[in-house]
Amino acid sequence: MSLLDHDPTRAIALAIDHIPQGVAVFDAGLRLITSNQRYDSLLHLPADLTRPGSALFDIALFMAERGDLGPGDAAQLAIERIKELTAAPTSVTQRLGNAGQALEFHSSRLPNGGLVVSFSDVTARVRAEQQLAQVNQTLERRVEERTAALKQVNTELEAARAKADASNHDKTRFLAAASHDLLQPLNAARLYTSTLIERAKSTGFAELANSIEASLTAVEDIMSALLDISRIDSGALKPAPAPIQVQDLLKKTEVEFAPMARERSISLRIVATKASVMADRSLVGRIVQNLVSNAIKYTPVGGKVLVGLRKRGNRWRLDVIDTGIGFNRDQHRLVFAEFSRLERGARMAQGLGLGLSIVQRLVTALGLTLELDSREGSGSRFSIYLPAVRNARPTSQPEALPPEPSFGTLSLKVLCVDNERAILEAMEGLLSHWGCEVRTALSLKQIDREHLLEGWYPDLVLMDYHLDQTSGLDAIEWLRHNIGGHLPAALVTADRSPAVRALAEDRGIAVVTKPVKPAALRATISGLANQGGGKRGV
Repeated sequence: MSLLDHDPTRAIALAIDHIPQGVAVFDAGLRLITSNQRYDSLLHLPADLTRPGSALFDIALFMAERGDLGPGDAAQLAIERIKELTAAPTSVTQRLGNAGQALEFHSSRLPNGGLVVSFSDVTARVRAEQQLAQVNQTLERRVEERTAALKQVNTELEAARAKADASNHDKTRFLAAASHDLLQPLNAARLYTSTLIERAKSTGFAELANSIEASLTAVEDIMSALLDISRIDSGALKPAPAPIQVQDLLKKTEVEFAPMARERSISLRIVATKASVMADRSLVGRIVQNLVSNAIKYTPVGGKVLVGLRKRGNRWRLDVIDTGIGFNRDQHRLVFAEFSRLERGARMAQGLGLGLSIVQRLVTALGLTLELDSREGSGSRFSIYLPAVRNARPTSQPEALPPEPSFGTLSLKVLCVDNERAILEAMEGLLSHWGCEVRTALSLKQIDREHLLEGWYPDLVLMDYHLDQTSGLDAIEWLRHNIGGHLPAALVTADRSPAVRALAEDRGIAVVTKPVKPAALRATISGLANQGGGKRGV
């Protein structure tokens, strides 16, 4: 009796080494358990990637960096390759090997969550199929049949595309309406809570008010993220690249996140730049917002977050660097998955883990490159590459954002127009607490009917976009025509589409998105007051 008869495992390993297919088995964590010699030789893997325990991501990344998976970002290509192998219980794919041969891969998920990958060299079969196709193409009958089939397919595709376009149009309109209807009551609640927080300072209700504010913020973040994902997936977001000054985006980021960073005793540093890039201002701004928000959330108290640009060839690399918790290389693919959060991150901050999923979708939609470098316990660097623009004059530049205002008395006359009475009441309460004299109206008709502007000239107007009988933009134009062409105004809207923002910027109107953040509202009001020359007389 031979030694193999007493060692079945060794016998199986020896048998696997003698089959013509390459075979590898991975555990539930996608780490290599075993592979045969054919697998190692066909893929030309180095010895350190054929040892048990090697991560499938590291193998895919090595092949991507070698060029096996085609052009593009190596980490992204590796992630997509792993998705192909693991997305379904079984899959069959083909690609070219390192030596130009055709390889056919079969992958199967194991009951315990593991993965078996086998592949073989099918170059001869592929060549035979190609030769047969070439012969068939020379036959006139086959040409006629294929032509007829193609015409039929094209007809069906046109019908399907028309149906899809109509569906997308309906979905876009639904999303616009849904975002307005869903965010309106949340906006009112945020305004009421902001007033409550300021009035409850140094009282026993302060902690309760702050808890309510934190809960509303979590709801807003989740709702906004889900709406963004729906818009991206439905094709409602259409990139409109134009030359922009990156400093505008960075300044806006600083104004928005400085209070959040201070609250957590985190040093937020924004490096000034004169760089111009070709990009969609709104969508790139959304990417930066999500990256900075994530960096602050997952950086411990007393840590640092740095945002700045580095020149890389004919592109600018925008970095968001933190000293946060970080994560290991084999966890990179998890941080971009919806509803997937690492255990330590879940303990630090609430949420569904949608922020980076939105970032990845936006990066893909814009055709940009996203780069990630992170080590557990040492922080992370998220970077996007933006095309540089030389000697270009940026278009539709917004005015520089004012510094974050103090919380003294504003002493301004403010006209608020919104078709939701609860929002008007909440806005009046907050502005009155800031020292403003406020008049409110549900519509232009009410302003005219009740003579709200007789003997009273507002320093600025806060106008809802979705009014019952007209748009907020047209309503602002009506007010300017009747009481003064230089009336400072801000559009307060739940519609976050680039089209609405562009229309407002063309008319010199600021935009504040709902749900309204008090710090952002106060900064906008201070900017409008400076624009209008301060407080006016009656």
